[in-house]
Amino acid sequence: MSEEPILIWGAGAIGGILGAYWARSGRPVLMVDIVAEHARACSTDGLQIEGPVESFRQVVPCVAPAEVEGRYRRIVLAVKAQATEAAVGQLLPHLADDGFVLSAQNGLNERRIAALAGAERTMGAFVNFGADWQAPGRILFGNRGAVVVGEIDGSLRSRTRDMHALLRLFEPEAVLTDNIWGYLWGKLAYGAMLFATALTPDSMAANFADPARVPLFIALGREVMAVARAEGIQPLGFNGFDPAAYMPGAGEAAARDSVAALAEFNSKTAKTHSGIWRDLAVRKRPTEVDPQIGIIAEIAEGHGIAVPVLARLVALIHDIEDGRRPQSAETFALLAEALPTGAAG
Repeated sequence: MSEEPILIWGAGAIGGILGAYWARSGRPVLMVDIVAEHARACSTDGLQIEGPVESFRQVVPCVAPAEVEGRYRRIVLAVKAQATEAAVGQLLPHLADDGFVLSAQNGLNERRIAALAGAERTMGAFVNFGADWQAPGRILFGNRGAVVVGEIDGSLRSRTRDMHALLRLFEPEAVLTDNIWGYLWGKLAYGAMLFATALTPDSMAANFADPARVPLFIALGREVMAVARAEGIQPLGFNGFDPAAYMPGAGEAAARDSVAALAEFNSKTAKTHSGIWRDLAVRKRPTEVDPQIGIIAEIAEGHGIAVPVLARLVALIHDIEDGRRPQSAETFALLAEALPTGAAG
């Protein structure tokens, strides 16, 4: 009996790499992408994975959303967070009754997918490898990073173990967890810091290594962790990010050590800048700031928690998106205006 195909909705940096690795291993894969030239390149000449981790070219069938036929038990959603609702609306007719959608995205998109597709048909994943879409048919694989999969209700099922086995074809150290929300909230804190690095033209590593900017990264981490704790989440660490260092009552030294570890982790990648920076500086398109960072402020408000630095970060990113400010050290410095008195280090 032949293996059922995996449908990957979104063939960009994350979805494209997963598709290339799975197709190379002999798994049947169909990718879906809205960029016709990219879809054509993946299907004909092949998708070129390039960079220091591994370089290879792999043909992966890829079609436009309107060309998808049939129903699938395994759908991996890998679109930008702000495209989640529209993408789920398009893919739902192709999701089998006993199938599921695995979110391979940044943010808390599992909440929205569960509302649209049903909690039982939603699975979570956390990815922290470095990758960038370069051009039609080309994706940079800059560095390996944490990859985690888990059910949103914390259970461990045969389907979760199956997806874990598939992810290990790409990342041998992939983790199977009963606390996917812990990883996702940890990534939210790290993600907030990455958004801050995108306020400047400097690399991620240079930002984290700048002593003048460290208090802002610590403030962002602390605000996200305070909201996570109010939500009853036990955040988990990865790749230098230590959630305990940003919890209320944690010492300053531990937080500085964590930021230094993030500088070290990001100094070893061919992906020198975040995807957020790339959206602003190269692709000139809106970032995921509202569904990734703005949502934290909304949740915080429900708990009566003030998150002034996160709110200021969202406003500054929108300023850059709309052309009101440049990506500069001066724009980053404006974050400090939101710091509580005495927290400027």
